[in-house]
Amino acid sequence: MITQYPFIKWIAMSYNAGFARANNEGIRLAKGNVVLLLNPDTLFTDNSLSVCFNNFISSSYVACGVQLLNEDGSPQISGNYAMKGGLNYLLPLPYTGALLKWVASLLSVKKPNVPNATGTIEVDWINGAFLMVKKDVIIKAGLLDEDFFLYAEEAEWCSRLKKWGKLCIYGQCHIYHLQGEVSNDTFNSTGKGYFNLYDRKGLQIMLSNLVRIRKEFGTGWFLFILLFYTVTIPIFLIIGFFHNLFAARNLSRFFKQWIGFTNNVLYVWKLSGTILRNKPYFYKVL
Repeated sequence: MITQYPFIKWIAMSYNAGFARANNEGIRLAKGNVVLLLNPDTLFTDNSLSVCFNNFISSSYVACGVQLLNEDGSPQISGNYAMKGGLNYLLPLPYTGALLKWVASLLSVKKPNVPNATGTIEVDWINGAFLMVKKDVIIKAGLLDEDFFLYAEEAEWCSRLKKWGKLCIYGQCHIYHLQGEVSNDTFNSTGKGYFNLYDRKGLQIMLSNLVRIRKEFGTGWFLFILLFYTVTIPIFLIIGFFHNLFAARNLSRFFKQWIGFTNNVLYVWKLSGTILRNKPYFYKVL
């Protein structure tokens, strides 16, 4: 490929550096005035890349994304809104998350994401599968935080980019994102999205999300969210047991999930002192 496309510069990392560190290496070597972070599990079927780029360079936005699509063509969450303290990270919790969603719907709380962008929509942070950023803003805001191995790094980065201007999703531009395929292979996991909190992939998601909360929202919110995760452990056990029992579901699978969730929360508690000190540390569980 290098001989076929001589303008491509291949960077060989000496270890599995994760999303932030690998992308930073590319950003440091990039010569243009715009940088695109693009996942390897993305597919283009039209001219969305050029349309996005042309719109972006003529705008005042500092970063942008496109409307991502699932393999079947359905919309995938591409743009998100930051919730105070990272409260949206409580939504994937078993049972307590469902209760919080119900309460939020009663109170008409604004959804933390854009389900399907059909035009230009301003957002707080953009899915890292396709994230286009102006180089001069990166110089001001800094590179991706290299404490992150995978997950939540783009959200934390966007919080710093947003201090220098607005971010948007160009809903008229579409690319396919085979969400989770690469990470599932890496972690030997299953499922798409970020609701799996039960295995090693779930641990990485949980850990990265809580590290982001500490960095972006402070120690108080970090401890509050972690305590909420901890309280969920007995709730998950009690409600989950009877729910699966009366639904005639596989109890061994339920107990495996509960043990996995419990172990993941305890692992984060083990690292809580390091997270609270906010000193450089590579939060990689692979």
